[in-house]
Amino acid sequence: MMLEIYLVMTIAASAVSQEAEEPVSYTQCTEGYEYDPIKEVCKDIDECALVSDACKGGMKCINHYGGYLCLPQNAQIFFTNGDEPSQRTDPIPQTPLNPLNPTNPQTPQTCTQSNHRGVAAGATQCLLGFTLDEQNYCQDVDECSQGLHTCNADQICYNTRGSYTCQCHPGYQKHGEQCVDRNECMLSHYCMHRCVNTAGSYHCECKDGYQLASNNHSCVDVNECDLTQPCQHQCFNLLGSYICQCDQGYELAPDSVSCVDIDECAFSSYMCQYVCINSPGGYSCICPEGYQLQRTRMCQDINECDTGHECREDEMCWNYYGGHRCYPQNPCLEPYVLTSENRCSCQSAGACRGLSQSIVYKYMSIHSERTVPADIFQIQATNIFPSAHYTFRIKAGNDGGEFFLRRISSVGAMLVLTKSLEGPQELIVDLEMITQHTVMNYRSSSLLRLTIIVGPYPF
Repeated sequence: MMLEIYLVMTIAASAVSQEAEEPVSYTQCTEGYEYDPIKEVCKDIDECALVSDACKGGMKCINHYGGYLCLPQNAQIFFTNGDEPSQRTDPIPQTPLNPLNPTNPQTPQTCTQSNHRGVAAGATQCLLGFTLDEQNYCQDVDECSQGLHTCNADQICYNTRGSYTCQCHPGYQKHGEQCVDRNECMLSHYCMHRCVNTAGSYHCECKDGYQLASNNHSCVDVNECDLTQPCQHQCFNLLGSYICQCDQGYELAPDSVSCVDIDECAFSSYMCQYVCINSPGGYSCICPEGYQLQRTRMCQDINECDTGHECREDEMCWNYYGGHRCYPQNPCLEPYVLTSENRCSCQSAGACRGLSQSIVYKYMSIHSERTVPADIFQIQATNIFPSAHYTFRIKAGNDGGEFFLRRISSVGAMLVLTKSLEGPQELIVDLEMITQHTVMNYRSSSLLRLTIIVGPYPF
């Protein structure tokens, strides 16, 4: 039984279209095709002719576009493109053409076209491009190998049947009879960023921050942070670039990669309450003697009277802003005697004539350069009589006019600071309260001796 196989050669059209298209690379073709430098197209590879044992088991190798088939030996092959009648592939003897007269076939001898021979048939010469062999056949002359061509030195000679052709090297094209460089960058170069034309070729380049991929056409990002570590502190990669950042307490230098220390102390005088000390990447605050740092920037007075002092047993410790002082527990001087804590009374009427009946000792501390006017101390009568009239005045200690006594009620007055005081200094102000008894026609005086200690700092 004869096996008949019909091959509808629709793939031939796709192969032709492939040959017509310009390939991605001028000398590269898809699988099953090879580049024809003469026609500058891709042509089918005859695998059956190249591979002697392409088909196993006695199968017959049949070549077709882009591949081949293995069929039984008794298979009859019919080729058709879908429109034309099928044609058998059995070899049919053909009468060769005489190269001397191609229109007059020679019948005494046969020559297949696959042998590329012409029959001289007794002729004495062949057509141009052929020569007689020993068997009186016209054989093609290889002008390229025999140096019979006129191709320029920058051209390649390709032999053809009965002639030859001059082609340019890859990357060049003919311009008249000369080969000139083909500017691939003006055509479809497939470079992602930039195309650089060279003699006979081209190459691709990438923008800054990118590098060529393995296909030499695409561009991929360069991770500068991993590659060169350009930043002094922190590096963050970006597409085509990178950015540097500094650790806390530093800022970028003008070169955008180095980091310089930020002098926080130069920003403002309020960074610290007392003194700001700049350090690499930060700063610290310090406080003067008698103070301790509270949190990060504030200074708090140390109460030396609670933490330890050098006052004697007969002295009392008085803490003020930035230090402490020792005062006698019995501040009374003749003719006064201590009657209660910080109170001195005059017991002898004769000795106390013209003097205040009692002296009370008080102590207070204020900040240096305190804002004025400011109410700082209140004086008030302790024994109140309905028929009594009370008068208040600053008896001593106000030579510079730093204070003013303002009456706030019929039995009390407020000491007002009217001038800003700079410390450290100590001021003693005597505040007198005069009691006038209208019914008994009796007049008495009491004194409050106020010791004001101005601290060395405004805090």
